[in-house]
Amino acid sequence: MGGLAQSFANLVNSVGSFVWGPPMLLFLVGTGLWLTISLKGLQFRKLGYSLYLALIKRKEEGDNPGDISHFQALMTALSATVGTGNIAGVATAIAAGGPGALFWMWVTGLVGMATKYSEAVLAVKYRKVDADGNMSGGPMYYIADGVGWKWLGTLFAIFASVAAFGIGNMVQSNSVADAVQATFNVPLYVTGIVLMVFTAAVILGGIKNIGRVTGLLVPIMIGFYMVGALIILIIYIAEIPGALAMIVRDAFTPTAATGGFLGSTVMMTIRMGVARGVFSNESGLGSAPIAAAAAQTKHPVTQALVSMTQTFIDTLVVCTMTGLVLIITGTWNSGETGASLTTTAFQAGFTGGKYVVTIGLVLFAYSTILGWCYYGEKSIEYLFGEKVIMPYRIIFVLFVGIGAVAKLDLVWSLSDVFNGMMAIPNLIGLLILSPVIVKETRDYFEARRNRAK
Repeated sequence: MGGLAQSFANLVNSVGSFVWGPPMLLFLVGTGLWLTISLKGLQFRKLGYSLYLALIKRKEEGDNPGDISHFQALMTALSATVGTGNIAGVATAIAAGGPGALFWMWVTGLVGMATKYSEAVLAVKYRKVDADGNMSGGPMYYIADGVGWKWLGTLFAIFASVAAFGIGNMVQSNSVADAVQATFNVPLYVTGIVLMVFTAAVILGGIKNIGRVTGLLVPIMIGFYMVGALIILIIYIAEIPGALAMIVRDAFTPTAATGGFLGSTVMMTIRMGVARGVFSNESGLGSAPIAAAAAQTKHPVTQALVSMTQTFIDTLVVCTMTGLVLIITGTWNSGETGASLTTTAFQAGFTGGKYVVTIGLVLFAYSTILGWCYYGEKSIEYLFGEKVIMPYRIIFVLFVGIGAVAKLDLVWSLSDVFNGMMAIPNLIGLLILSPVIVKETRDYFEARRNRAK
């Protein structure tokens, strides 16, 4: 029996290596590049306006269809993406690929902004009102109704609903329980129970409740983590120019072995940067547009501009700060990896820095659970209808507790596979519907120019 289990685990790992191999990474980045060209670099031209809509204006004029505000939709999506990838993912990329991996995370983030924008345009354009009066949208809807391939939309919903229990649930609660036990010596089951209670208190109330909580929690948790990183950046400010030069140089040249670092080729640097960048910001995976579809808005482009800032905040801001801390403290080549490397770097930066990482990890992972619960819920609803929503929420809460105490090596591997498989139907949908995205964008900005005359 043990041999069978090991064979299955090996099969899953092999499939995972294929799913997240160079062809998939090229597909993800290539789609982002195509959309960047099609939209004439919109993510660069309209970034300032997007940040204004997301963080300052926040609300459109009049009574708009939707369940939650622009800001709450952004925070719900950020809650699911600003997570362990920003703490452990960046560290893993730099530990394996060297400082240059951060450069390729930037590249992935910049083209990923066009992907995230495009996903949101389609999510709002093709969304529907369900029997309970709530908005439902995402890749399954724009693939089925826009492309006309209902079977492919169904495949996406299946992949997303399975991934929600792995990457968005058990993996997160397991990470929290391990971190809290290591730092504060709290038993795993205690953390599991607490997480179940806090999760149930929010998700049983649906997207409006999730939107309210993430709208409050996400700015606080990102701010808390960024302040900790900023303290270190100020202390080591003289090292920052050298760190930036190292990031750019190592992006195009092999990174020599140093300290506990074994060295890496340029290809390894690129692969780690792209893979961890996608893992962190989820551009192209099709998860974030599910939250975007719930936003109160008249025009798809308005929410899409807001959604675009998610990738900017996640990768270009939070991941950059983590990466710089790892490099300027000199801990990136210590031989450690993942969350333990980031913890070591913060502790080297200032006394008590490890608590910033642990508390940040707890908040990031908890918020990810909330965001992914909604993604999974909408995927399950697409497959089986509104009647399954409440049973799904209850089961989701139970799995949070199971994840905290279980050994999850296989769950990690399966989560990676299904997370990656979500991207395939979504990217196909984006490429086929790219003319629709361009037309919606052109119409929106032409209407704005006419109103300004």
